Amino acid sequence: MERRTKVIAIANQKGGVGKTTTVVNLAAALSARHRTVLVVDLDPQAHATLGLGLEKQQGISLYPVLIGEKPVEEVIQPTKWNNLNVIPSEVDLAGAELEFGVREDRLEMVREALRPVRESGAFDYIILDCPPSLGIVMTSSLVACDSVLIPIQAEFLAMDGLALITGSIDRIRASVNPNLELNGIVFTMVNMVAKLTQDVMAEVRSHFGDKVYETVIPRNVRVSEAPSMGTPVVFLDPRSKGAESYRAFAWEFMAKNPTRYEVRPNESKRDNPEPPVAANPATDAPVA
Repeated sequence: MERRTKVIAIANQKGGVGKTTTVVNLAAALSARHRTVLVVDLDPQAHATLGLGLEKQQGISLYPVLIGEKPVEEVIQPTKWNNLNVIPSEVDLAGAELEFGVREDRLEMVREALRPVRESGAFDYIILDCPPSLGIVMTSSLVACDSVLIPIQAEFLAMDGLALITGSIDRIRASVNPNLELNGIVFTMVNMVAKLTQDVMAEVRSHFGDKVYETVIPRNVRVSEAPSMGTPVVFLDPRSKGAESYRAFAWEFMAKNPTRYEVRPNESKRDNPEPPVAANPATDAPVA
């Protein structure tokens, strides 16, 4: 089957919901399962860049591609793990909202910048880490992608945040990108003991049905520690609850978003899209 690259934005206008942590660990878990992944860090804070073990570098981001100074291939950086690459972020992206606001092609600029790498078929997934605000960069990112994955916390204001981002998806679908879909909603930093958590999760599931992923990501110290070490938790501590949950989420994600084929010949019977019962660090460890 011919490869069809899936471009997926991970976005939420509300900050502090585990957006970048989800980008980093989903990408890492997919790469460990032999899927080729390109992370595009569009958040000027560059947390996805740092979380994947890279440093910010002037001129190495999507910014010079957006202004026509470099081809996109020149800003793609390898990580120390096979199958996992990143277009880093840098400080110049912080001024993009003002600089690009007057461009006539501002809504299509991210899509056009990524077109060569998407059409090359070099990656199974291109994952966009969007800034936590509905400005020019985030809007252009939603225009560029096939679908939007929304991480949320199971808290009182979750529905308000969901209403904002799903409303944005509806407007972009109606005006610029008719093929844009809601990829799904994933709960992060979950405390299953709290009754409020259970109530919020039940309410979101009642509204969005099977668009809500079954896998939930629990609060976990190792998930919080991993960014400071520049290593996704699925590689840093494969036996931790956070790592197990992100690997399980990756299985579910692959089943809902197949690329060339769902299960590859060199994968074992355990490698079906169903979440594994227990972690297996030997098969999920990074390849240097």
